[in-house]
Amino acid sequence: MHRDRDPSDDANNTPDVIDRQQIEEAYERISGMVRRTPLLTSNGEGFGVTRFEHLHLKLEHTQHSGSFKARGALHALMTTEVGPAGVVAASGGNHGAAVAWAAARLGYRATVFVPTVATEAKVQRLRDYGADVHIVGSVYADALAAAGDFASRSGAVAIHAYDQRQVVAGAGTVALELEQQVPGCEVALVACGGGGLAGGMASWFGTEVPLIAVETEGTATYASALEQGGPTDVEVTGLAADSLGATRLGSLGWSAMSRAGTASIVVSDSAVAKARRLLWERFRLLVEPAAAAPLAALDVPHPVLNASSVAVILCGANTPPGL
Repeated sequence: MHRDRDPSDDANNTPDVIDRQQIEEAYERISGMVRRTPLLTSNGEGFGVTRFEHLHLKLEHTQHSGSFKARGALHALMTTEVGPAGVVAASGGNHGAAVAWAAARLGYRATVFVPTVATEAKVQRLRDYGADVHIVGSVYADALAAAGDFASRSGAVAIHAYDQRQVVAGAGTVALELEQQVPGCEVALVACGGGGLAGGMASWFGTEVPLIAVETEGTATYASALEQGGPTDVEVTGLAADSLGATRLGSLGWSAMSRAGTASIVVSDSAVAKARRLLWERFRLLVEPAAAAPLAALDVPHPVLNASSVAVILCGANTPPGL
């Protein structure tokens, strides 16, 4: 079935550039089918960072499928011709859930490959959405290779988790919404794995609103790319590996983030665990480790964080109830 045409396919578009117009058009397509996620505004006192007068938590973990990825997955499916074999995705769990949710919404078959690092909660969510789930390999790269092979054999349309233009444009709608909700926002913090969300937000904000990409010590693809001058493979380990477990930063994310001058902060697993617990204790917000990473970064001295109004994206909540 043929869906809406994606303007990013136009020949006059630079292949690695996603602009604000494309994100606006993505927002128009998916509005009414995804949630406009709410904002919780507090101050930094409850987190030991009293210098922040306004701390805005964007509750993107309340999005359909449990994470921001519903935006990009739905936009990709709405701008792609899908045949009887349906769609296929590789995922640590969140992207797969988003693709499965979007496919069910639009009436397509979904096949999802996940590595063994994916939590049982995320695997079950995929099955709840009706996806055919295959568990292969130990890291995301293994699942990606298996998904690619399946796409070649079956004719299913592959939807990439973070390095596909329609997906990144859809993710960028988080920044569009945030700008509407907090017009005076001075800096935004977002978790970064493959760079889909961070790249989408950097594409929207450009150099107008400073963006900080936050990674854990075992998933630091962007920090590694900055150090090496471009995306390079990293060894994936640690608490947030199921969500931020890309082996290498995507080219679209790298392009957008490097053009925008996106800053980098790397945090420890223990800092993430502490931030996650504080979110529960202070606000009764239960998020997955990746979503707590940007909050953990507020404790890190950084010149970009010299601001009074700060936004933190809580990107996902596909996690078991226990902490």
